[in-house]
Amino acid sequence: MKKKIVALVLVIALAASLAVALAACDNTSDQLTFGLICLHDENSTYDKNFIDAAREAADQMNAKLIIRTGIPEGSECYEAAADLVDQGCDVIFADSFGHEDHMIRAAKEFPEVQFCHATGTKAHTENLSNFHNAFASIYEGRYLAGIVAGYELEEMIESGEISADQAKMGYVGAFPTAEVVSGFTSFYLGAKSVCESVTMEVRYTNSWYSPELEEAAARALVSRGAKLISQHADSNGAPNACEDLEVPNVTYNIAFSQNDYYLVGSTINWAPYFVYMMECVRDGKAIDTDWTGTLATGSVELLAYGQDVSQEVKDAVQTALEGLENGTIKVFDCSTFTVNGESLTSYLADVDTDADSVHETEVIVRDGDVYYFNESVERSAPYFDIIIDGITII
Repeated sequence: MKKKIVALVLVIALAASLAVALAACDNTSDQLTFGLICLHDENSTYDKNFIDAAREAADQMNAKLIIRTGIPEGSECYEAAADLVDQGCDVIFADSFGHEDHMIRAAKEFPEVQFCHATGTKAHTENLSNFHNAFASIYEGRYLAGIVAGYELEEMIESGEISADQAKMGYVGAFPTAEVVSGFTSFYLGAKSVCESVTMEVRYTNSWYSPELEEAAARALVSRGAKLISQHADSNGAPNACEDLEVPNVTYNIAFSQNDYYLVGSTINWAPYFVYMMECVRDGKAIDTDWTGTLATGSVELLAYGQDVSQEVKDAVQTALEGLENGTIKVFDCSTFTVNGESLTSYLADVDTDADSVHETEVIVRDGDVYYFNESVERSAPYFDIIIDGITII
């Protein structure tokens, strides 16, 4: 009898141990694995922004994160994606425009895995259930940063440091894509809402990340009379040039609060999208084909203000932010700019990307007596590609 009792106890103990082991296995299998593909590494302010957000989101979701950095916009992206699939990733995100075709190839080959891509344009026409584009209305953040720049120029005019016709800004852009054009135009319009006489010159580096080219572009713009510099490029080259030249600077993705000539910056916070993306995968829900983050979702942010930005300027930015949120301010209000001396009341944008670059979608919306360019609504990636009066490409 005693032997039977001992045997029964052993069986119960074994069963309990097995149950615990199975539960542990279940917990492990339930953990999501998130793969991130980056064009550069954390030395790039752009890629660092994605990496920081991915770590934050993975921690929040208790997900495993695998990061691949230094992945060019070629077949290497497909190879990295395939390798991440082999490592068990449930969802894979690539951060650079040129990664898109290679992510689409991977999505077609691995239909059981979700593939997401920043700044891309093709998800809404590819019709793949496992390929998605995402971006944010960063033009709103750049508009707000432009307001700070406008106040800086107005202060220079009022102090007699410059005349109104010398209120020129410079902008270091990476490539002549709609994303870059939309960004520098919104920045300019923000400044123009404060300083009516402002003009701006843009110089492209034809590189997303080149400290040397970005610094050289900033210096060239200053030599041509720019009193303030901003950028859509991914290194510290332009801010470093501005600090050396004692020229005010508005940044992208990273604050330089310790610098004497830094004013403010804007950035996309990718953590809300990464959390949303992983929640969809966890819950078996479809990820939006095109997802556009906003001020309301916490996806568009202003960085810390520079040490000399006044409370008056901060209050003006806050008022404008509230106007953007409640719809009383439209960044691309057609009454605030002209193109070749004419106001826009109609414009066909190239929303459905194709080899022929056909402009097929009407994007000017009328709201009462107000016409405005309806950016990042037809798809998440920007499609504002118009060079407006007051901006010159050099």
